[in-house]
This record gives sequence, structure tokens and C-alpha cells, in this order.
Amino acid sequence: MENNLTEYRKERGFSQQALADELGVSRQTVISLEKGRYDPSLPLAFKLAALFQCRIEDLFIPESS
Repeated sequence: MENNLTEYRKERGFSQQALADELGVSRQTVISLEKGRYDPSLPLAFKLAALFQCRIEDLFIPESS
């Protein structure tokens, strides 16, 4: 799944570690999310959207069939 997580994170001035700490996940999880190797759980997606004050669809773009 493609995402805009890196852009949102950098716009808000978060390092990968700071974002991980804020979300209660590891830095490796943030890296994997940003690289599209890991799709977030629904609760994590909601946390990210709330933190960045946007919709989940603004952060994550599902692959078209």
C-alpha cells in the first residue's frame, strides 16, 4: 500500500523515533510503514490520522486492482 506518511511526518517535524514513541511502536515499524512493507492495523491507522489531523485515506492509498 502506498502512503504519504513520510511527508506528513516531516511536515510536522517528527523524526522516525519521535513518531514511533508517540505511537507506542518501534522505529522499525515506522520505517516499514513508510517503505510500504507493512500495512498498519486499523487502530494504528486511526492513531496516525488523529495525530496528523487528517483522514486515514489522506495517509494511505490502497493499490488499485
